Amino acid sequence: MRQIVLDTETTGLDWRNGDRVIEIGCVELLNRKLSGRHYHVFINPGRSIDAEAVAVHGITEEFLADKPKFAEVAAGFEEFVRDAELIIHNASFDVGFLDCELDLLGRGRIDSLCAGVIDTLRMAKEQNPGKKASLDALCERYAIDNAHRTLHGALLDAELLAEVYLAMTRGQESLIMSLEEEPGGGALEVDGTPAIRPPLKVLRASSAELDAHADVLAQIAKANRGNCLWLPPQAAPEG
Repeated sequence: MRQIVLDTETTGLDWRNGDRVIEIGCVELLNRKLSGRHYHVFINPGRSIDAEAVAVHGITEEFLADKPKFAEVAAGFEEFVRDAELIIHNASFDVGFLDCELDLLGRGRIDSLCAGVIDTLRMAKEQNPGKKASLDALCERYAIDNAHRTLHGALLDAELLAEVYLAMTRGQESLIMSLEEEPGGGALEVDGTPAIRPPLKVLRASSAELDAHADVLAQIAKANRGNCLWLPPQAAPEG
């Protein structure tokens, strides 16, 4: 299972108004483990950056002046995310911007490039209705250290989101482990031949133990006016 945790930074809040992507950060998960591979690039948008956006991510037009245009990095981005499931916080925002960039180049959109998208913002709201669901709030909820996050940054936020996602979906490891088990119950092999397991020894209760057990059930039924989950109604003693 290959998943890519992705984040972007942009010149503003709405690609419909001409805002563009200026940073992409991705980290790779293989079978719910960080692989160590990542993709990170700054992009020259060819336009100004809103002052409000600079206050959020700290990326200036001067810094981006010598960075590549999206057309120059599109192929590398596509290669890194192709066929993977994307994990994004507030996915409609990032996917909308990336689809816009790809459309401008006549390339395939995210839904045709990737296997699917998981929106961790929506997931967080479903898991904890009414509670804050920002990345900072989720880091606090799951005890993930984000003290070094003074400004938004695509790669840093993707790394934090990967930890948040793994914490939010912690119960899925058991499913993956069961899928990876060897057929036949994982029997030991000797020279490629399945080992024969010895028969299990069955210890049966003695008559005294059975009588003691029945006495305990009778006491439970008596204390609960004849109700005992371990006795059929007709067998429950009265009084």
